[in-house]
Amino acid sequence: MTRRWPHRLTFALAMLLVLGAAARDAGEAWIEATVLPPTLPATSVEVRDRQGALLRAYTVADGRWRLTVGPDQVDPGFVAMLLAYEDKRFYDHAGVDPLALIRATGQALWQGRIVSGGSTLTMQVARLLEETGTGAWPGKLRQMRVALALERRLSKAEILGLYLTLAPYGGNIEGLRAATLAWFGKEPARLTPAQAGLLVALPQSPVARRPDRAPDAARAARDRVLARLVRQGVLSAETAQAATSEPVPAARIAFPMLAPHLADRAVAAAPGQLRHDLTLDAAVQARLEALANDALRGLGARLSIAILVADHRTGAILASVGSAGLAQDARQGFVDMTTALRSPGSTLKPLVYAMAFDRGLAHPETLIDDRPVAFGTYAPQNFDGLFRGDIRVAEALRLSLNIPVVRLTEAMGPANLMAALRRAGVETALPGGQAGLAVALGGIGTSLEGLVQLYAGLAQGGQAVPLHWTHPTEGIRERIVSRAAAWQVGHILAGMAPPPGAARMRLAYKTGTSYGHRDAWALGFDGAHVVGVWIGRPDGTPVPGAFGGDLAAPVLFQAFERVKQQADPLPPPPPETLIAPNASLPLPLQRFGARGAVPVDAPRLAFPPDGARLPLGGQALTVKLRDGVPPFTWLADGAPLVVGTHRREAALEGLGKGHVTLSVIDAAGRADRVRVVLE
Repeated sequence: MTRRWPHRLTFALAMLLVLGAAARDAGEAWIEATVLPPTLPATSVEVRDRQGALLRAYTVADGRWRLTVGPDQVDPGFVAMLLAYEDKRFYDHAGVDPLALIRATGQALWQGRIVSGGSTLTMQVARLLEETGTGAWPGKLRQMRVALALERRLSKAEILGLYLTLAPYGGNIEGLRAATLAWFGKEPARLTPAQAGLLVALPQSPVARRPDRAPDAARAARDRVLARLVRQGVLSAETAQAATSEPVPAARIAFPMLAPHLADRAVAAAPGQLRHDLTLDAAVQARLEALANDALRGLGARLSIAILVADHRTGAILASVGSAGLAQDARQGFVDMTTALRSPGSTLKPLVYAMAFDRGLAHPETLIDDRPVAFGTYAPQNFDGLFRGDIRVAEALRLSLNIPVVRLTEAMGPANLMAALRRAGVETALPGGQAGLAVALGGIGTSLEGLVQLYAGLAQGGQAVPLHWTHPTEGIRERIVSRAAAWQVGHILAGMAPPPGAARMRLAYKTGTSYGHRDAWALGFDGAHVVGVWIGRPDGTPVPGAFGGDLAAPVLFQAFERVKQQADPLPPPPPETLIAPNASLPLPLQRFGARGAVPVDAPRLAFPPDGARLPLGGQALTVKLRDGVPPFTWLADGAPLVVGTHRREAALEGLGKGHVTLSVIDAAGRADRVRVVLE
């Protein structure tokens, strides 16, 4: 009997080992059979600037702010405080900490209530992934099983990253990065001990401790975290004392929403992409969005504005302001006016002059005729209705005269102007489908983005510069005009005085006003950057009294000031540039002679003659004229009878007997009149 005891003991131990192994194998199988929830939670789509700064983020499908973040993006001090407070054996356990469970159970039995949960960070991640509660034991058991399975399939860094992404921080804020942006307006890479302490405390009770609604509870919870960390030796008493004096946030900070129009374009262009890196500069973008709001103050509720800034050396867009704000309904702020097709007014004139210089038709010192002229039925007029006779081409461009530029366009052919726009990469819309001479004066549709691209090409010596807001596209850059022609135009535009009150920056700039005062433009460049400004109404209705020089030009100079403190110098002339006074130019360049232009004299009444006595007989009076520019307006004693006719003969009806003054006014505003007696 005594001899059998060792054998029985051996057998019992063997059975225990077998049962233990069986239990272990069953436990392993139980863990391996765990169906895990998705471990790649949806995170906010982010749009970032050239340095990685957040421009805009989009909420996930259920309206939560949940920004992706990894342990390497977080202040190491916060991670140390989090692990010390929540799970000090995080790197040692396999998902469940037996010591923490024993401690939590003992405290619950001794105190008669739950003092601490004993949950590891991995168990909390399991709960967050499955979006379950924290209380009942079946739920705890499920969290343990999922935690054990997670530890076998993910690394510790990945599990910590899930906690940092999913932990709740009040309201619709999830994850540490969303929390630091919402409560402190900063990324989580650098946190104060007070900020870190609050962020450790918040996920335990995100509703009751939300600092904007329960500041006292939030402060008390933070201070308890700091006090425990002092007892654990993680923080010094002095550091914790200083941290407790720091206030908790009084309100949430709005998430960045810079460049909303361009951000939407980027997301639409690559809908499955979570991160979009743009060429924008967040600081410049913010300053120009503020400028857009300032510029419209006092200008009426329906006006909108767009501003575009690019580095013409690379084509990278640095700022894109599509409106003064998405929320401004009266201004139709949701419309991105950097891409809207509008009439460019006079902003294409520099290209016309550069092409004329390039083709040997003119030189900045060439004399050109600014007198009434007609091209068939088309008789262009200057904006102010005046004529200046012989004028230097450079001065005609600075004054933005219409007749000289139409003369040059007629000599080159409007189709060649359209071809130059295509070489510059400018998208256009042509009413009627065929280019006429009015294209030079804005009779075409193009966008602010297209015009900035055109001026970038002029700034780069006539070489096309494709603008881009993501990665640049490779390809051969087409030549728009020669280096010399581009420099000559830039030099002329740089000679224009800044608007009243503007900084004395030397910019090559041009303004424009479209027909009916619908669009006010200003485009300009220095040695490095090109800026475009548009002001008008998105619905295309007129803005009475709106001129590019008055509205847009001052904003252009302010935009340059907000991009840089002083302008970069413009380049010197290329060696091949002909710089000479008019008298030293080759004879064909001393004076421009248009081919199809027909000088037009003032209108003259051919019939009836002045002082004539005419029988009326109850019928219409036939009148005739010669010369003048159609269309014509006929008047009797100052009252218009026939308006907008291109015929040089008219039948005037409704005249009474007696002395009558007959007048005719042509499209140039010139008039002739006679005094007759109708019997």
